[in-house]
Amino acid sequence: MNEFADLGLSEGLQQAVASMGYETPTPIQKAAIPAVLMGRDVLGVAQTGTGKTAGFTLPMIDILAEGQARARMPRSLILSPTRELAAQIAENFEMYGTNHQLSMALLIGGESMKEQEAILTRGVDVLIATPGRLLDLIERGSVMPMDVSVLVIDEADRMLDMGFIPDIETIVGRLPAKRQTLMFSATMAPPIRKLADKFLRNPKEIEVARASSTATTVEAFLVSSDEKEKQSTLRAIVQAEKPKSSIVFCNRKRDISAVVDTLRKAGFSAAPMHGDLSQPKRMETLEAFRTEELSILVCSDVAARGIDIDHITHVFNYDVPFNAEDYVHRIGRTGRAGRKGRAFMIATSRDKKLVDAIVDLTKKEIKAYDLVGVQKNQEEAALQAVIEDAKARGVDAKTIKAAQKCFERHIPAFILRAA
Repeated sequence: MNEFADLGLSEGLQQAVASMGYETPTPIQKAAIPAVLMGRDVLGVAQTGTGKTAGFTLPMIDILAEGQARARMPRSLILSPTRELAAQIAENFEMYGTNHQLSMALLIGGESMKEQEAILTRGVDVLIATPGRLLDLIERGSVMPMDVSVLVIDEADRMLDMGFIPDIETIVGRLPAKRQTLMFSATMAPPIRKLADKFLRNPKEIEVARASSTATTVEAFLVSSDEKEKQSTLRAIVQAEKPKSSIVFCNRKRDISAVVDTLRKAGFSAAPMHGDLSQPKRMETLEAFRTEELSILVCSDVAARGIDIDHITHVFNYDVPFNAEDYVHRIGRTGRAGRKGRAFMIATSRDKKLVDAIVDLTKKEIKAYDLVGVQKNQEEAALQAVIEDAKARGVDAKTIKAAQKCFERHIPAFILRAA
């Protein structure tokens, strides 16, 4: 039985959800959807990957099913901190709204402003935008938001981190006072609470998973390394783990290209994701990653925020994040939808305080990863496979033993030292 039917969604929406293979709503969807349909303001606190996007897109589709948008006057507005997340929200509306006739516009940097203005002139039911681009178009008179009846502020904590709060306050000041407001955040820091008190009226508060908690489906490991050996350490971990689909996180944009280069030279399919990429290139890269044509995405926290892909098997932290909560967001990219995931963090001696802060936040010790031991086991397994193959082909025992000694003499020195 499709449990979405119990949430009050229309038959058309239920069919759209069922066609995508979803039967059971996530906790935040169970709590948020009925409240949104009742017209209440909502303040939701949920980790990445909890299904919060559908928690507001689904009821919005039903709310906006009746009515018609006027030129340059959108009926609803969704504010997103990044281009990638905004594009994914738009994709959610396209998928779930397949049985409805709602019009939508995506206003993000890197795209033609003239084309965006042309779409707005025809009138849109749903406007999805990053704050900067939206303000530009409001100031040009291309957007007149006085008809907005539903406002969504998504990833409010990231908006705060990126310095968007003044822009959001300016935008909200242009909206009608009588509206429904939905705010979602991965954390509830005091500035976010202050923002919620300012924008929301008697909201239904929903907290699904504390930002300090890591998924039980993710197995986390700590790998010690010298600063100068981090690239070779990363290559060794990736070679040992052989991930099907993974994200590598870097703290600094300048390191992303270097990490991509070292992984490519080692034979891995890797690509960068950061703010300097053109919009078409970003979309092309994400699509290649989504279809598993690309196996490793190397990115910053901002570029990865909101990437909604369930099949990620591994997360590699090339750097220990400066903010302990970002660690939770990072490894939350794997182990989704009940799947198992593995997360690795490379740390140098200078990272001790940052690692301690993560352990203190999550209340979980991070297991040390025995990279040398894993590599030694793989070498031994490879040797045994060669021996078995040689025996099967009728190679005599004396030759096999001589080859085995030669192989062992050429095992990398660091493995022999640890053996």
